[in-house]
Parts: sequence; structure tokens; C-alpha cells
Amino acid sequence: MELLARLGVPFEAWSPSVDESPLPGESCAQTARRLARRKAEAAHERFPEAWVIGSDQVAELDGAPIGKPGNRDNARRQLQAMRGRTVVFHTGLCLLANGRAHEALVPTQVTFRDLADDEIERYLDREPAFDCAGAAKSEALGIALLSSLSGDDPTALVGLPLIALAAMLRGEGAAVP
Repeated sequence: MELLARLGVPFEAWSPSVDESPLPGESCAQTARRLARRKAEAAHERFPEAWVIGSDQVAELDGAPIGKPGNRDNARRQLQAMRGRTVVFHTGLCLLANGRAHEALVPTQVTFRDLADDEIERYLDREPAFDCAGAAKSEALGIALLSSLSGDDPTALVGLPLIALAAMLRGEGAAVP
């Protein structure tokens, strides 16, 4: 919620329980967009008068999703598979406000350095990022694993594309800034 606080709008955080499994035949980008919308809808069901924001991110390597590793062994395998490669992080965003839905999909291309096994182990010792796709938290030590990144919004990689969100909020009349 640190990202949302940057916009200076009052908010409350709530995490809906949504099945994040991809649907058969769904691309990673489609999954991210659908999950962002579903999370916003779940929040809207609970808080029908509020403006609600849903966001979700799906990492993609060679057309396949890279999930949250959950443990060190899976994190190691993911990082080994991504070394020297480019991964696309698809960040879906949905704002439900005033009876309207605003949606965006913001991709970020992330190229990992050709990581040595000992670098991966040192990283996992210091940053056990088992709860984020690809085990690489770019907002923390994971930035050291990368050689480059490219996208329209640097905050999208962290999980909430603030440029798109600020435009959506302004479109609904919010004073941002």
C-alpha cells in the first residue's frame, strides 16, 4: 500500500480471496487483466459505495506463467531458468468507480543478468522472496539480479501501475495531484 499512498488519496486496504489459477487457453496477459477485474469486483461486492482498485501481476517466460515459488528450491529453479533471459511481467489494473470500470494492462520487460549459482544462493539467503512471481523483488535486493528493464511505468513492476491509476482517478474527478 506504500505505492498507493504516493498518490495522496485516502484509502483502506482489503485483500479479497480470489482463485488466481489461469483459465484454459488464457494468456498470461489475459490472466493478469481478469484477476485485477475479479479482485476489484470482489472488493466492490463488500464495499459497494467505495471506489475500488484491483491489481494483479503474472510473470511470463516463453509463453508460460511463472508463479510464486513458495519455497527456496522452487525459487532457485525459477531464478536459474530466468538467468540471462527476458521475462515479461504483465500487471493488470481495474478501478471500479461511479458505476464505471476502468482497466489497463501494463507490461514490463525484465532482463535478468546471467546469474551464477552462488549469486542466486546469496540472494535467497538475504531476500527469501518466495511470495512473488519469479522470486525477484525489484523494489528490494532483487533489483541487483537485473541487467535491464523496460516499460511505461516503473511502479507496474512492483505491482501497482501508478501512472495508469492516476489517470483513471483523475478521469473520475479525483484531484491527483
